[in-house]
Amino acid sequence: MLAMGFLDCILPALRLYLLGLRVLINQLLCRPFTLPELALQHGRVAIVTGGARGIGYETARHMASLGAHVIIAGQNELEGVSAVKKICEENREAKVEFEQLDLASLQSVRQFVQTFKRRCLPLHILVNNAAVMLVPEGRTEEGFERHFGVNYLGHFLLTLLLLDTLKHSGKRGSCSRVVTLSSSAHGAGEIQLDNLLNRQCYSAHAAYCQSKLALLLFSSHLQQRLDRGGFSVSSCAVDPGMVDTSLYRHLFPPARLAQTAIARLLFRFVLCPQSPTQGASTVLYTALSPSLEGEGGGYWSNGRTEMTSPNTYDPQLQLGLWDSSCRLVGLQEQHQP
Repeated sequence: MLAMGFLDCILPALRLYLLGLRVLINQLLCRPFTLPELALQHGRVAIVTGGARGIGYETARHMASLGAHVIIAGQNELEGVSAVKKICEENREAKVEFEQLDLASLQSVRQFVQTFKRRCLPLHILVNNAAVMLVPEGRTEEGFERHFGVNYLGHFLLTLLLLDTLKHSGKRGSCSRVVTLSSSAHGAGEIQLDNLLNRQCYSAHAAYCQSKLALLLFSSHLQQRLDRGGFSVSSCAVDPGMVDTSLYRHLFPPARLAQTAIARLLFRFVLCPQSPTQGASTVLYTALSPSLEGEGGGYWSNGRTEMTSPNTYDPQLQLGLWDSSCRLVGLQEQHQP
């Protein structure tokens, strides 16, 4: 039993690090995606979770530079205010602000949505970006494992509570868009519908991969429901690649040292552009490009759609996860598309 428990914990880590190595090699060999020039976004409103740093910050900064009204949603007020200040210093006409959102608290998610809706603003773009990665075992306010609760359930509830505003804001020829950041790590993830919350042997690696698979299943199933309803809202998932951000600070120490050394080598000598700016390119493309108008769904990486792991196409798994998630966050049918 002890041996089995050890394997249950160590195998997910091995799978994740092998996936990471493959991603690094692909980034080195493939030509990086260059974000095309995008149209101005005056009059459009965007929410970017985790927009105070990393990919989220670059996404918010670029959207603001195009004239969009950007709301950075995050937990850390000091970071959020600092991000707003930096963006405004770069562009005095930027319309950007910070709002408190703790994805580890479903109550905070609901309060954020209530505050936003009281302002009677439209919502054209929702970027589900915020994430935790390989954090020590812990629970959210409602008792969910942190990766599953923060990365997935918080965004699940946020999206569905904002969906009516997204529907009303979108129109034919100018759909509202939901962009959800997943990861190649979904390929090492497993979803057990009868055991979503409990693990006999906690593995941060397995939990992270599970959350990224859940986000991909959610994004795909959401698009199917939107299509059936004929709504002017599109949903897609994005893999930003392996980007040099603080997200990796909880890596297993030897892997962290290797990742840092490889990143420095690539960035400094090979000029591999996987900085947060490059990582945001596909996010911005899927959120703003007119060439993707009306083309919802899909999993995007390096500026193009890619195949995902076989289990992401399982309709029973998609529907089962959706129904289970609704029960976990206390959503009633009226909040579903």
